[in-house]
Amino acid sequence: MSNVNKIHNNDFWNSKHVLVTGGSGFLGSVVVRKLKGLGVNSIIVPRSSDYDLRDRSAIKELLEGTKPDYLIHLAAHVGGISANMKYPGEFFYDNAIMGIELIEQARVNDVKKTLIVGTVCSYPSRTPVPFSESEFWNGFPEITNAPYGVAKKILLVQAQAYRQQYGMNIIYAIPVNLYGPNDNFQVDSSHVIPALIRKFVDARNNEHEQVINWGSGRATREFLYVDDCADALITCMQNYNSEDPVNIGSGEEISILELSEKIQELVGYDGKVKWNSSMPDGQLKRRLDTDKAFREFGFKTKMPLGTGLKKTIDWYQNQPNIKDI
Repeated sequence: MSNVNKIHNNDFWNSKHVLVTGGSGFLGSVVVRKLKGLGVNSIIVPRSSDYDLRDRSAIKELLEGTKPDYLIHLAAHVGGISANMKYPGEFFYDNAIMGIELIEQARVNDVKKTLIVGTVCSYPSRTPVPFSESEFWNGFPEITNAPYGVAKKILLVQAQAYRQQYGMNIIYAIPVNLYGPNDNFQVDSSHVIPALIRKFVDARNNEHEQVINWGSGRATREFLYVDDCADALITCMQNYNSEDPVNIGSGEEISILELSEKIQELVGYDGKVKWNSSMPDGQLKRRLDTDKAFREFGFKTKMPLGTGLKKTIDWYQNQPNIKDI
């Protein structure tokens, strides 16, 4: 298999009921759209207003009522460094309890295959770059997002334990930071790319002379366009069956300073940029080793960062109520 374009496998998806938690969210909505494109007619997307996925009885009702063949668990309580530092208890409890109870009910209700989506935040704070899956347990996550990272990490332990004891077909993927249209642009909870886009667009539109960015700009990150991630997860679901985690990323690293300069140029803001180095950078370097994903199911990113950033900026600027996003 040469690349992720070869995701069509009608035998795998034909006549199957697929439950996608978080299916109306940023990543989930793209996964659902692509599943529909594969001809999957029965896709269950539980709404939080109907099913609180932190509630065992709600999860039990959902699984017993829908009887899915496959489960893709994307629902998560997420946010940037600021939100992680402000709500560490919520981030730990919500993400841990959702995953634990969903995996248990998937087992009880004989779900044929389950995909748990983890986070790059689970890697140890001093993981050598690029992050290899073999380093996943060699230390504690970076402190600013450790509760979230640990909550997601324990789901791998559960997945492997359930595979060992119950023979459950459950896999675990670790995506890097995502971005793209329909991302979260809220001031208090957005990740770095939407946060920077919003700052520069607002500064340009309001003719502000200066933008103040969080941290030093020296930290490096890897980013993956949301459509590429959705393709990777669908292909992973079809073709990957190991108990070991698998990284999903672009394999490309960029400093936050360079990222800021790219976004500033694309937005067309010509004011000054100041860095508030009293605020934390988070983990200093992040880039995944993506060799396993390519080797096991042919995944390789298609969207160049510059093109993806422009698509994201264009989407944001075309929203009718841009300040309310």
